[in-house]
Amino acid sequence: MRINAVFEGGGMKGIALAGAVNAAQERGFEFHHVAGTSSGSIVAACLAAGYSGAELKKLILETPFHTFLKRSWIFDTKYVGPIIRLLIKKGMYAGEALEHWVHRILAEKGIRTFGDLAPGQLRIIASDITQGKLLVLPEDIRDYGIDPLKFSVAKAVRMSCSIPFFFDPVMIRKSLGSTHASKTLQNQSVYIVDGGLLSNFPLWLFDQENTKLNFSPTIGFQLVGKNEISVNPIKGPISMLQALFSTMMNAHDERYIEKHNLFRTVKIPTLGVQTTDFNIAPAKSEELFLAGHAAADLFFKSWTRAAYMMDYERFVLRKSD
Repeated sequence: MRINAVFEGGGMKGIALAGAVNAAQERGFEFHHVAGTSSGSIVAACLAAGYSGAELKKLILETPFHTFLKRSWIFDTKYVGPIIRLLIKKGMYAGEALEHWVHRILAEKGIRTFGDLAPGQLRIIASDITQGKLLVLPEDIRDYGIDPLKFSVAKAVRMSCSIPFFFDPVMIRKSLGSTHASKTLQNQSVYIVDGGLLSNFPLWLFDQENTKLNFSPTIGFQLVGKNEISVNPIKGPISMLQALFSTMMNAHDERYIEKHNLFRTVKIPTLGVQTTDFNIAPAKSEELFLAGHAAADLFFKSWTRAAYMMDYERFVLRKSD
């Protein structure tokens, strides 16, 4: 069975998405078009490149995620260094290490740019905070005078994963040759950050593309809930910023799923793992993977295309009329 998939973002909690992918594939589901935000964009990009859920598990357990948190020694002075870096770079950590990792693992499958993928196979969500608008990549990168087919998938993933204040925003310059650029922004830098700021779970993304002759069910994979209330101790400006972006990103987990989307949403428990827990232990990573596997296995165990089509017509098509 061929399905489209939308993966919600959630930082390190996204490890659970790989387990859900693995369970879906074990039950014979094939991923057609995929989309994701933040860590969900990493999973989506890997699927588009040809990685299996089992391969994703191996990648997760072998990757020291703490190495993504890099900054120059000059900004690493206790208290003062991170504040100065935040003021200058607009982020506590650079995002190059994450981008290079994504580039490497995709290159191993022969994927570097969106032109290496089938048309419409992969969509990545990011946020342009200069203009205050949602970006669906690669299509929307054309508005900046960049050819979508030549745009780096790893760069798009980095944009989508740039948690505000945590990672540096990605700066791109609107070309004078861009017909879509406003006169005030032509040849000016714009800042791109985490897609979760505007749409952390874009379940609507493939609805308008589906036709009766070419229909693929869309399943959303959402990271939900916390088993216990987490406390963000605030002792200074850095811990306050950490609490700010932690609250901002975690708020998506408690968001109410509207009734008309419940039939196509796999809800995955995140076991209390925090968005920015880059020092997560391997044992906890595997626990998250298994939680995602169990949630998706339970969902697809009773899933049928016929029931999906009935609910799709009832909740999605009628809602759009």
